[in-house]
Amino acid sequence: MKNTGGRELVAQLEGYGIDTVFGMPGVHTLAFFDPLAKSTIRHIGARHEQGAGFMADGYARATGKPGVCLIISGPGVTNAATPIGQAYSDSIPVLAVTSAIARDDMGLGRGMLHEITNQQAVTAPITGFSATALTGRQISEHLARAMTSFRTERPRPVHISIPLDILDEDVAPRPVRTFLPRQPGPNPEDVKAAADLLRAAKRPIVLAGGGCRNAGAALTRLVESLQAPIVTTVAGKGVVAESHPLSLGSTLQRARIRRLVELEADLVIAIGTEISEPDLYVTADSEAASDGPARTDTTRLAISGRFVRIDIDPAATVRDYTPDAAIVSDAGLAAAALADEMSRQPLSSTWDLDFETIRQQVRQEISPLERQHVAVLDAIRNALPPDALVYADMTQIAYTGCVYFPVDVPGTWHFPVGYGTLGYALPASIGGAAGSPGRACLALVGDGGLLFTVQELATAVEQKLPLPIVLWDNDGLGEIADFMRARNIPEVSVRPLNPDFVALADAFGCRTATPRSLEEIEDAIRGALSADRPTVILVRQDAEYLR
Repeated sequence: MKNTGGRELVAQLEGYGIDTVFGMPGVHTLAFFDPLAKSTIRHIGARHEQGAGFMADGYARATGKPGVCLIISGPGVTNAATPIGQAYSDSIPVLAVTSAIARDDMGLGRGMLHEITNQQAVTAPITGFSATALTGRQISEHLARAMTSFRTERPRPVHISIPLDILDEDVAPRPVRTFLPRQPGPNPEDVKAAADLLRAAKRPIVLAGGGCRNAGAALTRLVESLQAPIVTTVAGKGVVAESHPLSLGSTLQRARIRRLVELEADLVIAIGTEISEPDLYVTADSEAASDGPARTDTTRLAISGRFVRIDIDPAATVRDYTPDAAIVSDAGLAAAALADEMSRQPLSSTWDLDFETIRQQVRQEISPLERQHVAVLDAIRNALPPDALVYADMTQIAYTGCVYFPVDVPGTWHFPVGYGTLGYALPASIGGAAGSPGRACLALVGDGGLLFTVQELATAVEQKLPLPIVLWDNDGLGEIADFMRARNIPEVSVRPLNPDFVALADAFGCRTATPRSLEEIEDAIRGALSADRPTVILVRQDAEYLR
């Protein structure tokens, strides 16, 4: 049997343990589908390449394995660019494998079907690397590089293009390089330098980000050894249980916590976080409710104490802030090593604050609209098991949830933090549910964001996913409307015409629910988790029971 480039790709993916891929068949990807149909790999068909990319992202977040999407050249690549960009921003191991026009036609602008004169360049700025396999051998080489980078570096997405002629031609089979290096650990001298600074501190605080996603146990041990409070970014939400006495949650956006980090702590140790602008984002509504941020620069922290930084990305340890010590390492390995070092000579922390009081202060620092959100979020939390996966879209109730939705299990709150794309939650939750059968999974979407990827309801129905989709309907782009009003800008295009969402969900074959109380929201979610298809649960902001 002819070993085509398409067959070689599928064999390599199988060898790396890939069990699911997402995508849409196209005339340029036919060479993938014959070997795929005969393989152990499941193909889940999306309705749009953007949906396929988000499904791969959601799958990767749920399973810890690379999420793979197979898509066509040209428009498939540009359609998938948005989820690839989101995965880049959030450091998610997404592998996009696409066709490309034949090698003889590349760069010539001949008007070939699905032609981009330099397809590799389209995704270069939003991937760890973008490469084109110009020989059959390079298929396995690029895949090996991708799989290695996912484990040993900051896990940025990867795009591999395979020209049409290579997909169809006979290529020499290559052995699968199933051995992959381990994550890099810390330099002992760097660990000691950081420990010396910690021992000299009286009021240390830990700031943890998405790089700690798999470091929960080590990080909890470190926090307990330091007896230091921990604050997380949204990407790091729940890496230490938010019910832990030392956890202040993902509250960096709140004024009281900003003062704690910037002015009251005499040492900040940042682990696995860029501390970027979205980590400090304050909504128009919450800003009006609070006593304001601790300073006027909303793009960076004004850290007054000593600063220690830990990151797997060397550049991140010196970006924007000058550290007094830095460790280049996997977050979990560094946290464990630092906890070991600190156990030899414990820290004498002298925090004289009641952290529970601070948590209550933050809980009270909310607007009337956020109180509505919290009521619904509490109902969602009550209806879900602790390890349920929640995928939230860019919508006002999710912004509130980033702070106030309680999370005790790492890797269960997923939100498109940095790139901030709309339309994420529905397809990402499909990927998460597909990758974690038997585990509760929920999508939290807004009326505006749902319409970006609403066609993927058909995919969820087709896959028979017991997926509750909580739709927060505020009749428009509520966040943008708030900012317009705050700047005295007339509301322009923020109240678009919405469809009848119940009828729309019915048309796709979904179950629907329109709760009339918070208790009915809980009941609808519990019922959805045992259904044979997704359930759209419509919650209107102007509902009487939320006033």
